[in-house]
Amino acid sequence: MNTPADHRDDNLRHAEYVLGVLDAAARAAVEREIRDDPQAAAAVAAWQRRLMPLTDEVEASTPAPYVWARIRDALQLAEPAVPRPRPGLWNNLNLWRWLGLGASVVATASVVVMLAQPHRATTPTTTRAGYMAATIEQDNGVTGWTATMDLQHARMIVVPATPVAFAPGRTPQLWLIPPGEKPVSLGVIARDRPTSIALRADLLARLDARALLAVSVEPSGGSPTGQPTGPVVAKGAIGGT
Repeated sequence: MNTPADHRDDNLRHAEYVLGVLDAAARAAVEREIRDDPQAAAAVAAWQRRLMPLTDEVEASTPAPYVWARIRDALQLAEPAVPRPRPGLWNNLNLWRWLGLGASVVATASVVVMLAQPHRATTPTTTRAGYMAATIEQDNGVTGWTATMDLQHARMIVVPATPVAFAPGRTPQLWLIPPGEKPVSLGVIARDRPTSIALRADLLARLDARALLAVSVEPSGGSPTGQPTGPVVAKGAIGGT
């Protein structure tokens, strides 16, 4: 019997899977859960929705000098054999070690708070305005990919749930199939890592519960015709989440 502690541990593992901080063995275990357990697949999709805003692009910035000092210290590299002035407060390595430790504690506490908060049901209007999701299943019923759509930021994240074998020179391509329309290409997707797709305004307008997502097998670089040319290996309906 699963206890509340077991549920919290599973919830944390699913969050760590989405963040990409699990080791290879733990990540493979979660991927097996996604494949075999619909509740686990739904939990991972929920964490993708909650953490997706973290993928927003930020402006590039030049690293401060203390960053290189921390890298040298972490990799145990020799210091440059040139005289350097005494570091000031902002370049003090020990100071930034303590600040980094404090930031880690705050981040850990934030995750704990998120896990402790009860999940609240949202109204259909709020849900539809924010996110949509799809489980893209293979012909054998096994989940091949999950897709989460952030409507506010016009972005879709596609995560492979089960490794799919493709012949050399062949690649998966994702398609949006609106009701009564021809498939619309969303681009080639990765087989072994998440793929981020920017959604144009015309694509956002076609996202509703009657539309489908499908994956076909195409030549490297994608379909040369703008329509699926190879077999469709997975498909799933889009729904509010």
